[in-house]
Amino acid sequence: MNKEEIMEILPHRDNMLLVDEAEMVGEEAHGKYHVRGDEWFLQGHFPGYPIVPGVIQCEILAQSACALLADKMREGMLPLYTGLNNVKFRNPVRPGDTFETVCRITKAKPPFFFASGEGYVDGKLCIKAEFSFALKERESCFQKS
Repeated sequence: MNKEEIMEILPHRDNMLLVDEAEMVGEEAHGKYHVRGDEWFLQGHFPGYPIVPGVIQCEILAQSACALLADKMREGMLPLYTGLNNVKFRNPVRPGDTFETVCRITKAKPPFFFASGEGYVDGKLCIKAEFSFALKERESCFQKS
């Protein structure tokens, strides 16, 4: 999937679309994000030694995993993060790096989907996590209760 195809399944745009390409490899989604160095989240994290914040690495994993849900999402559906567990950070991700993800669905109880994933730079593990999503109708997400 190129960026345009990714935008067909993800609602993220502008500065929050954090997957440049994704592909299905068997039961796994492999994604890539090229860290340019001018991203908003690097401006203050950290001056003189910019590294991609852990929460952004988690978001990149989640967005990559959504490629696994493409065939389950109908028009008007949103994938929403519902949980994040057992996150481990091993190595920093810096400007100029290509952050590569490998994600898989570990359990499905629609509308909930459970996944695990890892993120790498040059083959070195940077993050490992378990996370979950709910597929919700877009309109129901914006109704006030």
